[in-house]
Amino acid sequence: MIRTIIQIDEDACNGCGLCVSACHEGAIGLVGGKARLLRDDFCDGLGDCLPACPTGAISFVEREAAAYDEEAVRAAQKAAAPAAASTVASAVPAPAAPAGGCPGSLSRFFGHGGEGASGRGDDESADEGRSPSRLAQWPVEIKLVPARAPYFEGADILVAADCTAFAYADFHRDFMRGKVTLIGCPKLDGVDYADKLTDILSSNNVASVTVARMEVPCCGGIERAVRTAVERSGKDVPVEVAVISTRGELLARR
Repeated sequence: MIRTIIQIDEDACNGCGLCVSACHEGAIGLVGGKARLLRDDFCDGLGDCLPACPTGAISFVEREAAAYDEEAVRAAQKAAAPAAASTVASAVPAPAAPAGGCPGSLSRFFGHGGEGASGRGDDESADEGRSPSRLAQWPVEIKLVPARAPYFEGADILVAADCTAFAYADFHRDFMRGKVTLIGCPKLDGVDYADKLTDILSSNNVASVTVARMEVPCCGGIERAVRTAVERSGKDVPVEVAVISTRGELLARR
């Protein structure tokens, strides 16, 4: 039958194993240090593994595949349960982080509202009058975020230079609120963000991009990368640029 199923680009896979943990059905395994779809009939096509992949190596395809066999999945999970319980009972030390990947890069989505951990949508949290975090997802580094993460679809994206949040006091409230936030520093990272941003814009229907940059000349690299990515994607994505001074003042918004 033709159905939606995952596809893994082994060249892009770094072997971190995060997708293996994210797949509750046991459809994915590591073979030769690379993630591989082991059984079509164990893949439900819902894609819990997609946001877990830090390199964007997993995507959806429509192809001939065996139907999802929920009964077989449950049987396999039941058979694996005693072994898992035995491992816990043996009280062995916790395993080290998967080779080739950082657990801190595990992709998570908190919600486009950007309420953050407080779960509140107002301007102040219940804790001591502090403003809540507006971070909508993790990771936030341009280099680490999966280009095909589900939270990009229909999103307003903020591409911010690293220093902006430190310089501008109300950055969460005025810039991050309701947006998927990506950060980077073209001078320190020494990479061209245009390639990754092009992949994000080409793979998703992004509603808009806001660039937050500092007034310093080197920060122009992040603005150029966004404009180049929009041009390469061939999509009519609105771009707004906010320029912040080294003293934390909003100089321009164009």
